[in-house]
Amino acid sequence: MGIIVGAMALFVVLSVFSGLKVFSLSFSNEIDPDLKISSTLGKSFFISPIQEKQIKQIDGAVSYSKILEERVLFTFNGKQEVTYLKGVDSEFTKVNDIKKKLYNGDWFQPNTNQVVVGYGISEKFSMGLLDFNNFLEVLAPKPGKGAIENPDEAFNKMVVIPVGIYAISEDLDSKYIFADLGLAQELLEYKSNQISGIEVKLKKGADEAAVTQKLETIFDHKITIKNRAQLNESLYKMLNTENLAVYLIFTLVIIIALFNLIGALIMMILDKKGNLKTLLNLGTEIKDLRKIFLLQGTLLSVFGGIIGLTLGIAIVLLQQHYELVMITPTLAYPVVFSFENVMIVLATIVTLGFIASLIASSRVSKKLLD
Repeated sequence: MGIIVGAMALFVVLSVFSGLKVFSLSFSNEIDPDLKISSTLGKSFFISPIQEKQIKQIDGAVSYSKILEERVLFTFNGKQEVTYLKGVDSEFTKVNDIKKKLYNGDWFQPNTNQVVVGYGISEKFSMGLLDFNNFLEVLAPKPGKGAIENPDEAFNKMVVIPVGIYAISEDLDSKYIFADLGLAQELLEYKSNQISGIEVKLKKGADEAAVTQKLETIFDHKITIKNRAQLNESLYKMLNTENLAVYLIFTLVIIIALFNLIGALIMMILDKKGNLKTLLNLGTEIKDLRKIFLLQGTLLSVFGGIIGLTLGIAIVLLQQHYELVMITPTLAYPVVFSFENVMIVLATIVTLGFIASLIASSRVSKKLLD
């Protein structure tokens, strides 16, 4: 029973944390591309028509979008906020499903002063859509060297019109304001082929390493390419560390439960001492007597682990399909069934059960039987 409950608990907890990992990453993955290209030499780089043609010909890449990101100052009705202006081209909605996350309004039209803001920013500014009485103004420092003599001439200013509000997560809703790529280039005084990055969408099942290698060749290895995991490296590390910590804690619980197995096997050795002595006198070797209890303990672990896993899988599948446990009235506790967790639990139970049985069976000795 101890092994069954331990295996069941370990599998359920691992499935829950796998669900929480997927749930946490779903927010960042909403606006993160499969691959993101940025310059290794500075904030921006130039892209030629030939390079664009070569990107289109890459097998495995569905589409790509040129972007320009920069931290700028936004002002509205006496309020100020420094955040990222993200200029994107018309292909951005093919690379990213951002349109599905629009809370209100529509996506901006190309070659206009329209922008799409995050829900968090709209709350901070107490700002609505298409408000022609109060203008949203964006200010960016003018490029150049030397001391600033007139603060009014140190910034490029532009009035933009919010036409849409997106809602993803608390952090992301306050991070970006999306605008047309041409508008961002004009504000920052960039050339028409000067960008800060390229976002690429891959085909399902595409060879990521092969696509990355082709992109590096196109740009003469002067770029940095990151996938979704690398774009959210700290988040992935945190979630993996949490998962490992929970696994180790519950493994410790199973180890404590397996002390019962060791105790039970030792009690059985003492109970069957007479039978063991008879077998020894009949010519059975000590190592063969030990194998009896090693096999018994291992079988207890295997069958206990299988029964516990079966119960754990049933609980996880019931939660997935019927949402028995809820976090909020509309959000079920996330769980993910995976064969990886099944193998981890089974390997842990069998390995620790074998070690426990080996420790207990080592009590069978000639000295004990004499």
